[in-house]
Amino acid sequence: MNPQFWNEKYQQDDYHYGLKPNRFLELMLESRPPGRLLFVAEGEGRNAVYAAKLGWEVYALDQSERAREKALALAEQEGVEIDYQIADASSFSSNQKFDAIALIYAHFPPAIRAAIHQNMAQMLKPVGELWLEAFAPGQLEFQSGGPKSLEMLYTPELLQEDFKDLQIRQAEVKRYELDEGPGHQGIGEVIRFRAVKM
Repeated sequence: MNPQFWNEKYQQDDYHYGLKPNRFLELMLESRPPGRLLFVAEGEGRNAVYAAKLGWEVYALDQSERAREKALALAEQEGVEIDYQIADASSFSSNQKFDAIALIYAHFPPAIRAAIHQNMAQMLKPVGELWLEAFAPGQLEFQSGGPKSLEMLYTPELLQEDFKDLQIRQAEVKRYELDEGPGHQGIGEVIRFRAVKM
């Protein structure tokens, strides 16, 4: 959890993960009426701004001040508002309850991961959904982005344990052609995970 690392990664004027939303997030948003949505480790704002354009009430958090700066600039350019806080996911709390929480490539070290995930599950409204896309262990074969440490990568079993208080609707690992800015380019092994608070 190193804000300086991310500030440096996001320093350039271009957007490291591009301006297009994540495809899994697009699929999740397509079939749902807008509500209150939280993005965790949101980075430069491509996903938050996309959701706001669809009418969602968008909240976001990240450690990187540079990421927030770029996200707010993108939101202004697109004519939408997002509530974006500088916060560490491991200590974040909110009085709000959310219709959905999105973790898009939000990889956390094992020492804090389960607690963060459980905290996020508690912030969902009843029938609220958690959406997660992240790299799976097979990603170590590829150069398309993500952590280079096995312990930072996610399996269905690991996420099923972390989110055991939710009803799991999807937990699948597949290989996709990634095209998300310079940061995610080429074939990658990805887990897509969806769970509902009952």
